[in-house]
Amino acid sequence: MSETMRRWSMDAVGRDRLKLETVEKPKPGPGEVLVRVAAASLNYRDKLVIETGFGLPLAFPFTPASDLAGVVEAAGEGAARFKPGDRVISAFIPEWISGLNKGNARTPPYRTLGGIFPGVLSDYVVFPEGWFTATPASLDDAQASTLPVAGVTAWFALMERGGSLLGKTVVIQGTGGVSLFGLQLAKAGGAQVIVTSSSVDKLARAKAMGADHGIDRSQEDWVEAVLRLTGDRGADHIVEIAGGAGLGRSIQAAAMGGRISVVGVMEGFEVSGPVGPIMLKGLTIQGIGVGHRTAQEAFGRAVDDLGLKPVIDRRYAFEDVQAALDHLDRGAFGKIVVDVG
Repeated sequence: MSETMRRWSMDAVGRDRLKLETVEKPKPGPGEVLVRVAAASLNYRDKLVIETGFGLPLAFPFTPASDLAGVVEAAGEGAARFKPGDRVISAFIPEWISGLNKGNARTPPYRTLGGIFPGVLSDYVVFPEGWFTATPASLDDAQASTLPVAGVTAWFALMERGGSLLGKTVVIQGTGGVSLFGLQLAKAGGAQVIVTSSSVDKLARAKAMGADHGIDRSQEDWVEAVLRLTGDRGADHIVEIAGGAGLGRSIQAAAMGGRISVVGVMEGFEVSGPVGPIMLKGLTIQGIGVGHRTAQEAFGRAVDDLGLKPVIDRRYAFEDVQAALDHLDRGAFGKIVVDVG
């Protein structure tokens, strides 16, 4: 009799189509590994994919979410990258190993887990062995599950494509997963860090983590506050979470020669902003679509070396994925994790 496993699955787009089911446990083929999932973290993107499809050609039945930490249980023929018992985390864009991602001007790449490829909200997954990296030894599985999207995005923006941070002023928008990783990495790089939020409590917690300044954007214009705090110099690097018209605000707050890393779409996919300051300040605006596997491996080593600890707002049981998505709707301080096995 075949072994079975639990899996969250959708037969169409919509929260109401997300169901917990029992299916046959998969077996690894040549070059693949079977991973027992211990924990999965949720991203805002996962909510968009579940609720709207995110414009992706989803293959149904579809299992959502992209970020897992687990243990290799078996390896298929020819798979030698990991052995049974190895702890691993998933790579969000598994075919992007290094350098520039595949694709062209007409069709940018977006072949990710929990999208074009199946997701990870299940007891087991079978993927090619190259779709994983080693789990940092200093983290437990719940902590490690937060790295593939939120952690790698912050690392790629600030450390891979951010230049030297020593003595610079970095603005981190919000206190979600990417933001709190960005706060820790910017401080490790020697930057002065300004965090913006609409929550006094979250700002206090961010300052306890090392933020030099907190701006309550519900009480004051955050751009004017940044200019005041920097003596009108502005921010050398802004991690832009909002998107939409928020990009224009970041352009106003950026310093001469400053850099804006666009990593989020909380305020919409159509960004807008004034062209004049971009040219007059000589700004660099860079899109950050998470990062490649080589960056994830470098980030994993840095996690151990720096003693970096991911911030988890709350952990949910596997059966409570719907409640975890509700929490994602409300906003989290750090990450939301689903305990799987």
